[in-house]
Amino acid sequence: MGRSNGLRTDTRLVHPLSVVRDEQGWTFQDVVDIVAESTKRSADRRKAWKWENWGVEPDAESQEALAAALGVPLREVHRLGWPGWLPDSGPVRTGFPWTAAGTLDALDDTLEHAMPDRRGFMKLGGQTLTLLASQWLTQEPGALAAALAGGQVDERLLEDLEGGLPRLRRLEAALGGQRARRLLHIELATVTGLLKESSYTEKVGQRLLRLDAELARLAGFASFDAGLDSAAQRYWTTGLRAAHTADDRALGANILKSLSLQCYDHGLNGAALALASAAVEGAGDVTPRTRAMLLLRQARAEAACDNRSACERLLSEAEMQMARSAASDDDPAWTSYFDTADFYAQTAICYADLRLPRVAETYFTTALDLMPSAKARDLATYTIQSARTYTALGHADHAVHLLETAVELAATAPSHRNTARALTARAELPMARKDPKAERLDQLLATLSA
Repeated sequence: MGRSNGLRTDTRLVHPLSVVRDEQGWTFQDVVDIVAESTKRSADRRKAWKWENWGVEPDAESQEALAAALGVPLREVHRLGWPGWLPDSGPVRTGFPWTAAGTLDALDDTLEHAMPDRRGFMKLGGQTLTLLASQWLTQEPGALAAALAGGQVDERLLEDLEGGLPRLRRLEAALGGQRARRLLHIELATVTGLLKESSYTEKVGQRLLRLDAELARLAGFASFDAGLDSAAQRYWTTGLRAAHTADDRALGANILKSLSLQCYDHGLNGAALALASAAVEGAGDVTPRTRAMLLLRQARAEAACDNRSACERLLSEAEMQMARSAASDDDPAWTSYFDTADFYAQTAICYADLRLPRVAETYFTTALDLMPSAKARDLATYTIQSARTYTALGHADHAVHLLETAVELAATAPSHRNTARALTARAELPMARKDPKAERLDQLLATLSA
């Protein structure tokens, strides 16, 4: 039996079976050979490929054969079902106490496991995430004691560390998640090391925890952008805990907003709404622009749940908050991406999800006109979304033009999520593969996917 599956070390593992194959060194052929030996059926490798990539569920006998090879008891196969019983590298742990010590333990666990975690699927389900949000809402942060170990973390060093955040945000947006996540992980490890091994006052300790929370949020988004969903969950759930210990409600709400977006992307609309609602409820006294940003995430979740009246009520409230915002407001630095262009783009997505493409396109047009060229990844995202709207309106030729533009933008700011969006948009086009326009677009998409 082969011991190498030919996967590169940066390949996303798109299903629990791909994690098993990677750890066991199995090819698709190895998997079906195991099943065939036990069941006496044909050993066609395409069956295993469909289990992993098409969501096809193996029959009971095939699962029993695999379980025997992996040493998984049949009672677990029956209890957990496919693919839950597959041993896919252990859990994403969320049961740490909501204390300073629990936060440090969570940070250690994330630093150990997040970078090598290449699972391109969500390990934590909506129910677990909703419970986590509920705990964040109801648990009171304890007092953070001053630490008296190792060298002193003074104001100068802390300002240097905090001053690097704008640069890291710009690098993540420019380089794309796959390239930036290693740098963010190293920064997170550096700050966590200071928390564990240095001397500092309670106030400095809170600032270090707040810095760790924001670095975990950025590392989570970089992983999410790279299609590494499980790693993103590790960073975000730990960042939520760090923000809670630092008593920064707004930052915690922003991390919940990210988890909500991930659920939205995976069609877990009920969980997306629960997380976004918790973010709005628990954010505390925030600036109008911050409030508008959180309300829009909740509106998007309502739209995905097909709750038009609730969505439009939230959009109206978000618009009022944006009108109240001013340059003199003390907005958190992490809201810097959320400008008028992004407000219109997020609103457009709400109307697209509500199947109101004509309204959506009006907002997309305004958003793309306002969006600066430096935001290449966002431009690619919303150009793709606009193309899908034109397809829904019956303007396929213009949709193709927009997708070609988006591919060029996506090439300069690599993003697994944008590549997946572009492929979805292409699949929706009512054009035959041999149509010259479709052929040209398919060639561009093949280059982008590669």
